[in-house]
Amino acid sequence: MYPANFDYLRPSTLDEAVAMLVQHGDAAKLLAGGHSLIPAMKLRLARPEVVIDIGRIPRLNDIRDEGGHFAIGAMTTHQEIARSTLLKDKCPLLPETAAHIGDIQVRNRGTIGGSLAHADPAADYPAAILALDADIVISGPGGQRVVRAGEFFVDLLQTTVAANEIITEIRVPATPRSVAYEKTEQKASGFALCGVAVVIQPDQVRIGVTGIAAKAFRAAAVERALSVPRPWRPETIARAASHAADGIDPLADIHASGEFRAHLAQVNTRRAIERAVAHA
Repeated sequence: MYPANFDYLRPSTLDEAVAMLVQHGDAAKLLAGGHSLIPAMKLRLARPEVVIDIGRIPRLNDIRDEGGHFAIGAMTTHQEIARSTLLKDKCPLLPETAAHIGDIQVRNRGTIGGSLAHADPAADYPAAILALDADIVISGPGGQRVVRAGEFFVDLLQTTVAANEIITEIRVPATPRSVAYEKTEQKASGFALCGVAVVIQPDQVRIGVTGIAAKAFRAAAVERALSVPRPWRPETIARAASHAADGIDPLADIHASGEFRAHLAQVNTRRAIERAVAHA
């Protein structure tokens, strides 16, 4: 199918893009990499009257060391993140996660901001963003605001980003090498049936899980179970990982039952913790 008719706008500044969103309201959609919006438009699941292409706005696709954190522009592609020597050295979880996304075509066009804004329950980045306890910078008519990762995802395909706002930047901390992303994917699409991201720091363990619920979540029960003296024995890790789906209502579809997804959460959590420990 072909998309319904729409007007195409291409702002050259962030302020101009926000003004367009304010002017056109719910009739407008932002175009980043296009891997979510364009298929939905072709199927006429989305019928925006106005498409606002933010691909030419300066400084939305760079990766910067800003001292206390690393700033990643929302239009930075998955491939740029996967290949970033700065991130591989200082925040290796994001490059590892980005390398798992889709195929080479998807990684060359898809963007981190677009992926987070779409909030697909089977996307890869949300697990890593939660495990990193990242900040998402959002710009709108009222200026700029910063949202913690744990407050960003609201529900299935829903985030805290308002209709007249744009994700402009993701801020992530430096981490040790003790990180890992473990994923079981749906073979045709590459989406996660279950993906688990782990960050092990000297005083804390953070674990993000994607693919098994309506939104990505922190595996808080596993984190609590690992608040015991280190080094952890294999049975300690396995026992902690068995709580990966505690309190979660798993999704069920043609690709996997809820029971199987909950099982994958336990298995992938154990594997990710073990790999992160080995990296340390």
